[in-house]
Amino acid sequence: MFDFITDEHEMIRDTARDFAQNVIAPIAAEIDESGDFPIETVKQMGQMGFMGIEAPEAYGGVEMDTIAYVLALVEISKACASHGVIMSVNNSLYGHGILTSGTEAQKQKYLTPVMSGEKIGAYSLTEPSSGSNPAEMKTTAILNDAGTHYVINGRKSWVTSGPVADYVVLFAMTNPELGHKGINAFIIDTDQPGFTRGKKEPKLGIRASATSELIFEDYLCPIENRIGDEGRGFKVAMSVLDTGRIGIAAQALGIAEAALDASVDYAKLRESGGKKIGQHQMIQQKLADMKTKVEASRLLIYQAALAKMQAKTTGARYSLEASMAKLFASETAMWVTTQAVQIHGGMGYSQEMPLERYFRDAKITEIYEGTSEVQRIVISRQLTGLR
Repeated sequence: MFDFITDEHEMIRDTARDFAQNVIAPIAAEIDESGDFPIETVKQMGQMGFMGIEAPEAYGGVEMDTIAYVLALVEISKACASHGVIMSVNNSLYGHGILTSGTEAQKQKYLTPVMSGEKIGAYSLTEPSSGSNPAEMKTTAILNDAGTHYVINGRKSWVTSGPVADYVVLFAMTNPELGHKGINAFIIDTDQPGFTRGKKEPKLGIRASATSELIFEDYLCPIENRIGDEGRGFKVAMSVLDTGRIGIAAQALGIAEAALDASVDYAKLRESGGKKIGQHQMIQQKLADMKTKVEASRLLIYQAALAKMQAKTTGARYSLEASMAKLFASETAMWVTTQAVQIHGGMGYSQEMPLERYFRDAKITEIYEGTSEVQRIVISRQLTGLR
């Protein structure tokens, strides 16, 4: 159907689908209930190349493109959204910043083991008092008198994979007077003094994806672990969020697809009034709207993926495409899962079926990597040029 989807793309999609349905899906309900981080299956994902799809082979990746990434991520998320976000953070939020702005030494030391799945990466921007506005962050990184280390102090919140991460891409304020221009990005080694993990967050959904606070108390970060030039951290963060939004859009699409498929199957099986519920016009309308929104989401995601691929040669931003895909796909996931629960009636509300899990997992896609409200601001500013 799409001439940009090659045989190689279809191969990675099919491989991801087989692994997701045969290995991940059977444990999805169990890890959702327990909240246990699925380290063994995550390592298997790394061995299969899913944790570093776009990274060059020299840095532990498989050197494919963004289309391959979203195709695989949709299949993983369709089986388990927790696995999906772990994969997304590893590839985009952690990997992209180091890959595009890091030094060769940083890539060799901190990218290779994470892209191959041997280690876990995380991304830390949000703070308790600064969510959608990074310029308000309180975490500081002050260069010591010797000029060899930054002394980092502060508290970060809602860090995906925070409880298990080996390395973290951290954003901290070096010069508060400069606002967002005073932000720097750093690679944090979590086994060093001055770093502690806060409480693991009890969450509504994606419960097997570990999330926590990170606390820094006089943490010494070598100057060679700064990503990019002094004061470039905000640009790194925004670039990373653009690619991260494509990943969350793909995660949302996977959740929506799973809910749609379950609803179609149920509509063909469940009977009411002497006929299949799929023969009732009200159910037909729901299914038609669900399918249309799912396919529209897919097209927006493909558009964003292609824009990102073109940006590698043109250097252009793809913020508009990424925000539109993330906004529409995430709201589609929430809407579709709501309709799916309704179609299933009482069984949709029961933990005996996965619909309630899809519903709970969908909500976060409207919040992280920028809320739906933030996406609308980004889209509007791109259209008008006004701030």
